[in-house]
Amino acid sequence: MDFTDFYKQATKIKNLDLPGDESHFKMEPEIRKQWRDSEKIAKRKPKRAAVMALFYPNVSQETQLLLILRKTYKGVHSNQIGFPGGKVEPEDKDLEITALRETHEEVGVLPDSIEVLKQLTALYIPPSNFMVQPYLGLYAEPKPFKIQESEVEAVVEVLFSDFMDDENLIYQNLTTSYANNIDVPAFKLNGYVVWGATAMMLSEIKELLKQVL
Repeated sequence: MDFTDFYKQATKIKNLDLPGDESHFKMEPEIRKQWRDSEKIAKRKPKRAAVMALFYPNVSQETQLLLILRKTYKGVHSNQIGFPGGKVEPEDKDLEITALRETHEEVGVLPDSIEVLKQLTALYIPPSNFMVQPYLGLYAEPKPFKIQESEVEAVVEVLFSDFMDDENLIYQNLTTSYANNIDVPAFKLNGYVVWGATAMMLSEIKELLKQVL
């Protein structure tokens, strides 16, 4: 989809109600359902983080979505696909600033160049005990990405048409750092299996955009 057309339509989501948890549940692994209890989550006193779902034009002016492949490390999110973002730092005035700061640090996008359209539904991440606040942003005049090599293995630039194509919704059998041989709903994007929290956030974004496009 041409980015100029996408931009005109996507800005309409500012006035829409969020699909919320129901959209998350469509891409929720079975093993995660035990964490729907808000009281159980509150008792764990989760840390806070924020991420940015960034849409922008490529050189052909086609709309793309930015994801990143994280580095391999000793942690529960090693070598996974996600959004640019990270944990709150003491100097962050709010979670939107966290998302913008982390996006700058991880992929080199200046905060002033992002138009933040909407705060999405926060999502709890059980393995790492984070409550993550996602935002949807537009990056109308992109410059080459500069990855933070200590955190990011690669940028993953997904065509909007591929993201919206229901043919790219799959089930995948996985073994993770906390569960063996589980079937999970996922997106298949650019050859990567995108599942878990990122897939759940993508599900809400997709439902929002379907309402305006």
